[in-house]
Amino acid sequence: MIINFKINGKETLINLTKNKRLIDLLRDDLKLTGTKEGCSIGECGACTVIVNGKAVNSCLVLAQQVDECDVITVEGLAEGNKLSELQQNFLKYGAIQCGFCTPGMLMSAYALFLENPTPSREEIETAIEGNLCRCTGYKPIIQAITSTVSGE
Repeated sequence: MIINFKINGKETLINLTKNKRLIDLLRDDLKLTGTKEGCSIGECGACTVIVNGKAVNSCLVLAQQVDECDVITVEGLAEGNKLSELQQNFLKYGAIQCGFCTPGMLMSAYALFLENPTPSREEIETAIEGNLCRCTGYKPIIQAITSTVSGE
């Protein structure tokens, strides 16, 4: 099956094997390894990407479902070698420990910003509730996202 979709702003045409998951297409075929696979059942959020403006768990999406869609991965947040403000704030506020949850957290926050550029703290907490982190205790993550909203 051949699908056509946009990945991080670039039109892509690819021939798929049947029942390939989106995460496998991203990591194995397209070599976009920023998206992490944690639980494989949609519980941890490490594999979060954005499809047509909405955060999704790429371990639960069949690759064929993104035909004619716009997909953004964590690699799509930076402009060349320049990290986005959100990524810079994750570094600035120590929101990265082991880093395994970081791509999913970034993508959930980015998806929130696409819907609401000035979310409240409660809306931020709700947006990342599907992303599990075992290292930071969430405070630095929320601080990094909040600082991006306020422009600090």
